[in-house]
Amino acid sequence: INFTISSPANAAIGRYNLILQVTSGNKIFSRFLGQFVLLFNPWCPGDAVYMANENERQEYVLNENGIIFVGNAKYIEARGWYYGQFQDDLLNICLTMLDLSLYYRQDPAIDVARRGDPKYVGRVISSMINGNDNDNGVLLGKWQGSFHSHENPSRWDGSVVILQKWRQDNYKPVQYGQCWVFAGVMCTVLRCLGIPTRLVSNFNSAHDVDRNLSIDKYYDSSGKSLNIGKDSTWDYHVWNESWFIRPDLGTSYNGWQVLDATPQEQSK
Repeated sequence: INFTISSPANAAIGRYNLILQVTSGNKIFSRFLGQFVLLFNPWCPGDAVYMANENERQEYVLNENGIIFVGNAKYIEARGWYYGQFQDDLLNICLTMLDLSLYYRQDPAIDVARRGDPKYVGRVISSMINGNDNDNGVLLGKWQGSFHSHENPSRWDGSVVILQKWRQDNYKPVQYGQCWVFAGVMCTVLRCLGIPTRLVSNFNSAHDVDRNLSIDKYYDSSGKSLNIGKDSTWDYHVWNESWFIRPDLGTSYNGWQVLDATPQEQSK
């Protein structure tokens, strides 16, 4: 017997068990045939992550190598980064990441049912890339002090060794990461799951803490700078953008969506 499985374009991604069930009279026979993995499909017009341009699919889904721009506005440095999303066992690591999340642990049925939505999966992965929520996240962030007892973030040049170390250490956060490391690892995981993803670097990056959409600086009457307020401007910041439609917001919002895994402060 030959048969074909056609999954809905919005089906939940993940591992599936394939079981053959035969009914004969009052008897039912079942046989386990194997497992398969269903991913997002940027080649499928009905999928929320559909990307029409083949060159863009090659770049944002299939390319395992990239460049991350860091430094400052006057001296921009290009770092090579190996995403390696198709390397051995990376897919298993990425699927396990979904099952370790707080979302899954709090309500497995609802979590799995929502895995056909790239917006939801992007949020879960964004949370899991950093280990700041006590959720078995992949990386701990560190921006000052000594790195001698663990890996200095500047020494990482790819995602594969980080994800493999995370699994080998029984899913304890790898030490340490900074913004470009979080973004590089997140790009690997999302591309592995079939979501087109890229990195964005921003220089003289405004960090508005009090949400008034301005960077506030305070001076006394003599012009001396006062150490008031927590707004700041970073030399640079790196985050991700993933490509998918937004039926919840309307077609004008379809396309590149911002995701930021750097654990600076809790999101509202």
